[in-house]
Amino acid sequence: MKKILAGAVISVLSVGSLVAAEKVDLAKAEEIVSGRCFLCHGLEGESASPVFPRLAGQHAEYVARQLADFKSGKRKSDTMKPQAEELTPAEMKAIGVFFENKKFGGRPAKDAELLAVGKFVYNRGNQFTGLPSCASCHGPNGLGSPQLPRLAGQHPRYVEDQIKQFNKRERNNDNAVMHTVASKLSELETHAVAEYVATLE
Repeated sequence: MKKILAGAVISVLSVGSLVAAEKVDLAKAEEIVSGRCFLCHGLEGESASPVFPRLAGQHAEYVARQLADFKSGKRKSDTMKPQAEELTPAEMKAIGVFFENKKFGGRPAKDAELLAVGKFVYNRGNQFTGLPSCASCHGPNGLGSPQLPRLAGQHPRYVEDQIKQFNKRERNNDNAVMHTVASKLSELETHAVAEYVATLE
């Protein structure tokens, strides 16, 4: 009986997901992406440039919220504000779903010793400086959540840049915990963690 009920629940959830997906205009999202987003983020969200984030696989809700923050000015960016200004909430949601459905893998490891440091800090933090583990919020595989970004496979340069912005309080639209975390990361730890998450899938 329990198995039957569990199956019914899964079926209902699946149908609910399909209905929600039908409300998103993916054709419009693709039109917007191919018209402007692809220049920096790529048609598949792969972003060939290390200064722009990879959006493939990123949580739809997170992408939509960042776009809304760029539009309102809550997240500062001279590049992104004009791109987001004309987008409606429905279009932001659709763009988020569009990119979330794209996939890519992590990049090959380059420096084994540096990656070992990054893996340690990511998973365990640094008890001597009071640095919490990155995994405690972003998950052991860097997959994040609808509220917290996926880090797996992200460009190291972009991750480092964002950590620096949090540390300088230049980025204030996300979890304030990141201000404390960023202030406790040494330059070596920042670089090592950024290189490590880039290898995750």
